[in-house]
Amino acid sequence: MKITAAFLALVGSAAAFAPAAVPKTTSTTSLNALEDLPGATAPLPAFDPIGLATSGSDETLLWFRAAELKHSRVAMLATTGYIVQASGIHFPGQLSSDISFESLSTMKPFDAWEAVPAGGKAQILLTIFIAELISESKGDHYTKGGAFPTIVFPPVDFSGVSAETMSLKQNRELNNGRLAMIAIMSF
Repeated sequence: MKITAAFLALVGSAAAFAPAAVPKTTSTTSLNALEDLPGATAPLPAFDPIGLATSGSDETLLWFRAAELKHSRVAMLATTGYIVQASGIHFPGQLSSDISFESLSTMKPFDAWEAVPAGGKAQILLTIFIAELISESKGDHYTKGGAFPTIVFPPVDFSGVSAETMSLKQNRELNNGRLAMIAIMSF
């Protein structure tokens, strides 16, 4: 399972560094090169070992980047949560009648997921589904020239940030997210 997760994260990360795709359809997004997107930083600004960036149109490349961004954010939260739990800090009380939050902190991530009751898993998956539905149905879609998915809660206003500072922050977020994807797979 870890090997599959590692492979999928590697494939997702590889797409983010690929050279620009040859457009197959007309798009409102004008991508001349992958290096123009946030996250194209040294030492490998256009890393795409299996050619995913050329597997579709500009919209496909934007979809890959948005997927990388979402997975990066989830991985950063997961890594932070795992480290906090492993250090002994956890919610008080019981997750269910026979499982405490403290007992989950002693387990590996997949074992902890297996210990969550079916009702709890359903609530988690429903919350994820609703969040995805909301983020994917806002205004112009990112594959059609709209903005990439943003942080929903807490809302952060970046309107007063200069373009140069924003680019630096986006590069840092993507690079930290890539590292977090590798980190959470190692636990």
